[in-house]
Amino acid sequence: MAFEGLTEKLTNAFKKLRSKGKLTEADVKEAMREVRLALLEADVNFKVAKDFTNRVVEKAVGTEILESLTPGQQVVKLVNDELTELMGGAASRIAVPNRPPCIIMLCGLQGSGKTTHAGKLAYMMRKEGKHPLLVACDVYRPAAIEQLKVVGEKAGVPVFEMGQINPVKITQEALKFAKDHGNDTVIIDTAGRLHIDEALMNELKEVKAAVKPHEIMLVVDAMTGQDAVNVAKTFDEALGIDGVILTKLDGDTRGGAALSVRAVTGKPIKFVGTGEKQEDLEQFHPSRMASRILGMGDVLSLIEKAEQNLDEKNALELQQKLKTSTFDFNDLLGQFQQMRKMGPLKNLVAMIPGMEQHMGEIDIDDRMLDRIEAIIYSMTPREREKPDLLNASRKRRIAAGCGMKVEDVNRLVKQVEMMQKMFKQVGGKKGKGLRNMMRGMPGGMPGMGGFGKMPKNKR
Repeated sequence: MAFEGLTEKLTNAFKKLRSKGKLTEADVKEAMREVRLALLEADVNFKVAKDFTNRVVEKAVGTEILESLTPGQQVVKLVNDELTELMGGAASRIAVPNRPPCIIMLCGLQGSGKTTHAGKLAYMMRKEGKHPLLVACDVYRPAAIEQLKVVGEKAGVPVFEMGQINPVKITQEALKFAKDHGNDTVIIDTAGRLHIDEALMNELKEVKAAVKPHEIMLVVDAMTGQDAVNVAKTFDEALGIDGVILTKLDGDTRGGAALSVRAVTGKPIKFVGTGEKQEDLEQFHPSRMASRILGMGDVLSLIEKAEQNLDEKNALELQQKLKTSTFDFNDLLGQFQQMRKMGPLKNLVAMIPGMEQHMGEIDIDDRMLDRIEAIIYSMTPREREKPDLLNASRKRRIAAGCGMKVEDVNRLVKQVEMMQKMFKQVGGKKGKGLRNMMRGMPGGMPGMGGFGKMPKNKR
């Protein structure tokens, strides 16, 4: 996951500061030297990393911070504030005109995920109650138009295309179509190249001049690191972009692009791609990302994901079942199915405050869900409703049916028996219950103990 290495290094650097009752200027400078090295290893632009740490040192060496009761925490807060500012301060939104349609032009190099994210953006707009229209202007890449049609169908959004003719003509006709059919948002998927060239830029300039888009958004691949920043800078100088969509932020990327784009180009990251599914596109919040980088979690994003994907009625029913001790395997299965909608487990756990620094201790694998579901599906409907029925012979049959061991079945049965106690802990102990519950389980999540990989320090 992005920033994992950076988070670990920053956590270690700040741990030294927190362990000292009093800080000196030398302590702060030494910590910032480690922070700068961590940023450089994360592929952050050299000048950006240097300026960032210099600003922190300049503000941290003041008497007010160094002589405070908690100087270490004050420095961490200062770093958090500077990280937030580095990535843009506040979240940037799409500039919506007073009179629709809002025209959004996507551009980028070939392979950056432009067509896929055109569909994701359209899906997000539709979920917000808008009526978007996708426009196929990539007339060069083989099957690009068909790909956009498939993406549009998945998003439930219409696609306007006129085959492989002049893109300027296509966009002009698309605008007429949108006005006639009540589409309040037009998303133009333009052609890309394997590299930046004059022909690409000239065509994009012609499209821009013809339709005067309200937003020109560059789609860049976070996996390319500093190259993503260089691409953004070149496109901005030639075309004048309004924002960036950063893709593959869920991958094994060091995250340098996210921290450098705004500082180098002056243009904000507006959205980030966090997975392969249609709904895996999020608005970029600098403050939330800064908290995640520093291992403080991202509760607001976690709550938003839950609100968007979890069924309120089912949640109330689950709460009642837990109170009345009637929680069964059907309920557990239902909870896992809803969790899948929220994205990869590792990403969700990383949003819980305090868990990011423990991610290295536990390997969380989505295949844990597959194994547990296989056991539950091997049960009869009656056994799922009445866990007490599971005697030794039934457990052997279930284990044989799903290709797992009797010990695995026993472990799951025991986990279900513990679920009620665990959920009671969530609200207790001043909010520490959920963290303690997850840290105390071998698999890292309720109902998953032992089904994932063992903690690294116990291998």
